[in-house]
Amino acid sequence: MLPILLSEGVSGTLILKILGIKILIGIIAGILIDFVLNRFYKKREVKDKIESICEHDHCHCEKGIWKSSIKHTINIFIYIFIISLLLNIAIEYIGEDTLANIVSNKLIISALIISLIGLIPNCASSVILTELYLSNVISLALAIGGLLVNAGVGLIVLFKVNHNQKENIKIVTGLYIIGVISAIILQYLITI
Repeated sequence: MLPILLSEGVSGTLILKILGIKILIGIIAGILIDFVLNRFYKKREVKDKIESICEHDHCHCEKGIWKSSIKHTINIFIYIFIISLLLNIAIEYIGEDTLANIVSNKLIISALIISLIGLIPNCASSVILTELYLSNVISLALAIGGLLVNAGVGLIVLFKVNHNQKENIKIVTGLYIIGVISAIILQYLITI
């Protein structure tokens, strides 16, 4: 998002406002999630995830960090490369114009769709959302909602490394809900 905004000559004030809004929403969402987790769920012990990753990949980390870290890096790189390639082909096939036509004038439907686009696990979705905003196809509130959901390739790594799929789905659902609710609320608050 940021490189595109800078390259398009967007005012520094607007960029700082966007970053400030994203930071504020991140803080509020983090506090709320922490409160809910501490209030309604018992704290559980988290077992050492690194050991389980090493056991799964058979890398023998105890024999040296360099060889095992290179092996982990190559495994994740290949995984990210294949997924990103497939997603980029799909986005190229669908096209930005089609995405723009899908987004209707109805706020809730638009927020649901834009946040779903934000879940695409690579930087292509943030590029698409930023370009749709700069082309006046979507509002700033919708763009921020979609950008809040985007975690880059973090979601790919999450599903690759964390084998607790229920937990992964809860995390993705939480991101999605935060994006949708934020887009709807911001639509009524922002007059840019």
